[in-house]
Parts: sequence; C-alpha cells; structure tokens
Amino acid sequence: MGNAAAREHAVVLGASMAGLLAATALAEHYWQVTVVDRDTLDPDPQRPRRGVPHGGHIHALPARGQQALDELLPGLTGELTSRGAPLGDQLGDARLCFGGHRTVRVTSGLPLLCASRPLVEDTIRSRVARISGVDIVPRCDVVELLTSADLRRVTGVRVRREGAEQAMPAALVVDATGRGSRIPTWLAAQGLPAPAEDRVKIGLGYATRTYRARPGGLAGDLGILLAPAPPAGRGGVLQVLEGDRWMVTLMGVLGDHPPTDPAGFAEFAASLPGPDIHDMIAGAQPLDDPVPFRFPAGVRRRYERLARFPDGLLVLGDAFCSLNPIYGHGMTVAALQALELRELLRHGRPPRPRVFHRRAARIVDGPWEMAAGGDLAFPGAEGHRTRKIRMINAYVGRMQAAAAADGEVATAFFRVAALVDPPQALLRPRIALRVLRGGRGTPVAQPAVSPPAVPDRHPSW
Repeated sequence: MGNAAAREHAVVLGASMAGLLAATALAEHYWQVTVVDRDTLDPDPQRPRRGVPHGGHIHALPARGQQALDELLPGLTGELTSRGAPLGDQLGDARLCFGGHRTVRVTSGLPLLCASRPLVEDTIRSRVARISGVDIVPRCDVVELLTSADLRRVTGVRVRREGAEQAMPAALVVDATGRGSRIPTWLAAQGLPAPAEDRVKIGLGYATRTYRARPGGLAGDLGILLAPAPPAGRGGVLQVLEGDRWMVTLMGVLGDHPPTDPAGFAEFAASLPGPDIHDMIAGAQPLDDPVPFRFPAGVRRRYERLARFPDGLLVLGDAFCSLNPIYGHGMTVAALQALELRELLRHGRPPRPRVFHRRAARIVDGPWEMAAGGDLAFPGAEGHRTRKIRMINAYVGRMQAAAAADGEVATAFFRVAALVDPPQALLRPRIALRVLRGGRGTPVAQPAVSPPAVPDRHPSW
C-alpha cells in the first residue's frame, strides 16, 4: 500500500475475537487502527466479559484455527501454553463419542489446545494492544455510521463515550459486533437492500460448571466429548483448563436444556450417552454454580449476494455468519477471515466489499454446511433439508460407526472437523471404501431419555 493510503485510519467495531484479529491484519497497512467496544474489557483471564455471553462455556480451537492464529500472531500457541493451557493430540488425548460410537484412540497429529475463552481473548487482546498504531477503546458505543451524501461510501462512525459524542473519520470500517450486528437494520433504514438470511433453528441450551481437577482423575486425558445425537439430542463436554480446572458444559437441543441447579445438572449428566462425565464430576469439587446459555438458531447473512453495498464497510465474524457453537468453528472462521483480509490488503488498496464478502463466504461454506447438516439431522430442527444434506448425514453416520475401530477413518473425519481438509476429503475413494466396509458398528447403549415435545414457542427464543 502506498504511503498516502498507509496514513489512513481504520475503525473496527467490536473487540471480539473477530475484531481483534481484523485489527491485527489492518495494522500492517494503516497508520492508525481504532477498535471500539461497549464493554469494560476486564483483564481478568478467568472471568468472561459481559459482551461475550458464551464466554463462560467451553470453546474449541480446531487445528486450522490454532494454525491461523499463529500466522496472525506468531508464537501465540506457545504463549497460551506458557500461561497454563494444556496441549495434546485431538484423538490420542481425548475420549470421544459420536453418534453413540466411541472413536478409536490413535495419534492423529491434530493439536488439541485446551484454553478458556477468557484466557485466549486476554492473550490476544494484550498482543494486539501492543501493536504500534492500534488503539483499543472500551466503554464506547457506536451511535451511527457516517456516509457520503449518495450513500456509496461509509466514511467513518459517530461514537459516544462517557456521555460525549465524537466523529471518527475512517477510510475503512469493519463490523465485528457479532450476531447482534445492526448493519442489516441500518441498510434497510437507508433504503439499501439488506442481506438475505439462511437460518437453522436448533433451540440449543447450555449449562456450564467448573470444578477443581481431581489429580489423576482423567488418567492423563485432556477431555471428554459425548456429542449429541438424534433422537435425544443431549451431550456434554469436559475439558481440562489452565489453573488445574475442569470445565463441564452440558447441552441439549430443541428446548431440552440442562438445568442450572446442582442436583439437576448432575442428573442431566447421568443421562448422557456414556457415564464418563457424570463419573468425573461425582467426586469433584465445584468452583461455581452452573450458568446457562441459549443459542436459538444458526444464521448466515448473505452479504456476498448484495448488488449494492457501500464501499468502506466490511462485515466479518459472527456478524457475517453465526454458527452453532457445538461445532467449535467460530474462532477459526474469524481467524481465517482476518487472514483473507490481510491478503487482500497486500494488493495495495482497501478491498471492495463484494470481493471480501465473497471470499469470506467461501471460508464459511464448509463450516456452515457441517453445522446446518448436523443440526438438521434432528427431526425437530427447522431449516431447509436438501437431498444433499440427507445423503451426507447418512454417510457421516456410517463414518462415525467406522471410526470406532478404524484410525484412518477417524483421522480423516477429524481433519475435516478441524477445518484442515475440505469436506469433500471424506469422499476420497480410499476413505469411502473403509467407511462402507466398517460403518455397521454397534453403538454404545443410550440412557433411556425420551426427547421432549418441541414447543411452538420457547420463552428464550
């Protein structure tokens, strides 16, 4: 980018993971990058902040996400492990159960980094704040976008901080405010087309509790995953965290949400497809009470299809596509979109929105397809079921059964789940043959839990 352009100012709306990573990419090409967020941005690495309602629950960082973060912020993995985050192998150091089948234990070569969301966010925010030219401004509300008279370009933002308003002119504004982004509403108010939305209603509910780790309780493992599977839709995760803690997140779909009272939490854990998590927490010391989280629907906004959209404005992260957090792809998608932004900026000028949004959409395609397909495997989920989704779900069920005994199939499955390989890698002839030969395994016994009737309207939706 030329010297004149490099002197320009970029503003990022939201100090989310997506916003912080976008600021990292922008800082290579703008003399000043300002990140504004309405939160106080409490630096306590063990306490989730108010603006991240799911911050107190388990977060996954798949292999591709870890790699992308290290590309943006070299040495980040080492910094996280130095702060106590355990690091192991995805298949070799975890107990996994999918579709009622226990995945075989093999060394996959896929890293499993176990860190709480507050630790990851605090580490990244500290790194970004030290980048020359980056200013992170907390307790700052966005009042409106500033535009040219013909609405062809966004020219900055007006913000309010400590009761006073000020204009922030900018050559580029990046919206990373999450699933509650107001850009669609703003577009409609200006008479511009708002993006169409794809929506899959799953009615997911979490409850999470942390425990003091019992010495030797997991026999060296770093986690347990009992994934929800039709028809019951209950699941749970136990993850080893920094600070000698276990974090346990229980989940249920279609309104079958885990209770937040201690007795109900333990009873729900006993109903999962396998006793592992219940047995671990039965003798563990709780460090807090269970806390809830609700995720009504996955939402993909089709910004890439808009024929009219103002220059100087980009959308990324959950504001672009809010994925079901069960699949653990949110942070990875944000990191990959930040890498794409950095690559486009290296061409010498701010990317046109249509170009960036199309590339961001290609990054989202695979994770959205996996999340939507997995959600629509539950008969009560609401969304568009294509023939392709039905065929893929049937194939994935066979693959999960085959992965109970076949390490090559299990590794192939997790390389796709970790976004290292594209989904079509599961259909390679060698893998498909092994799936078809071995996909008739007997699932583990499921507890006798009847799925609830799906209410017409859930009070949290």
